[in-house]
Amino acid sequence: EQELGVSLFHRHARGLILTEQGELLHHTAHDVFMKLEAARAKLTDSRERPNGELRLTTTPGIGVHWLTPRLAEFVELYPDIHLTLITTDEELDLAMRAADVAIRLRQPTQPDLIQRKLFSVRFHAYASPEYVKRFGTPRTLDDLDQHRVLLLGGTTVPIYLENRRWLIEVARNGKGPRTPVLTINNVLGLLRACQRGIGVALLPDYLVEENGGVVQLFGESDSIALDAYFVYPEELKSVARVQVFRDFLVAKAQRWHF
Repeated sequence: EQELGVSLFHRHARGLILTEQGELLHHTAHDVFMKLEAARAKLTDSRERPNGELRLTTTPGIGVHWLTPRLAEFVELYPDIHLTLITTDEELDLAMRAADVAIRLRQPTQPDLIQRKLFSVRFHAYASPEYVKRFGTPRTLDDLDQHRVLLLGGTTVPIYLENRRWLIEVARNGKGPRTPVLTINNVLGLLRACQRGIGVALLPDYLVEENGGVVQLFGESDSIALDAYFVYPEELKSVARVQVFRDFLVAKAQRWHF
């Protein structure tokens, strides 16, 4: 402020708020930082032999169960690319370089992000063989009233996973939601609870593509779906390591059928 001769902050008892001049400086500095990051990525990259660090963020379920088993081949193909996988239900800010690229279970709305659809994730109701043996198989959605239901819930569950409440709300006809026997804020925990016979859970198909110790209930008509997208900033579209990783994921997604 002293060097520029302008006030950058409004000072209040509760903290600082940017002035109009402060907002201008912040946006300008951010644009400069983004251009420097893009230049750094291009300078450290090689079209013939892609190299450098690539930070990918996605959900714990996709990261652990779908992506990780497929990364061995990518590492063999591109040993000079150093991958960092960040699994979180939080959508990290790619514009601020919290990560370089992402796999997300919804279409991004930011105009400066490039997106490529990978596949559709379908959700079905599942139970363990032990649960079915003990409590029987629900034949219709109304039968869920007589069964133990598991719920993916909590403040950390992304808002776009609105379908997580399907098992407690479907076929209730205005009677209010069913009371879950257990609520968990992590889809991997939900899978484990289902495998242990605690109750019926709504699970994405990538979690159970190799059976997973659970059996599918109801039919395909009772499934719901979310689309998965590979997302990256406009500034990285010419970076070779981003391009080869994108092409690798697209090829794997096209060959994946559940």
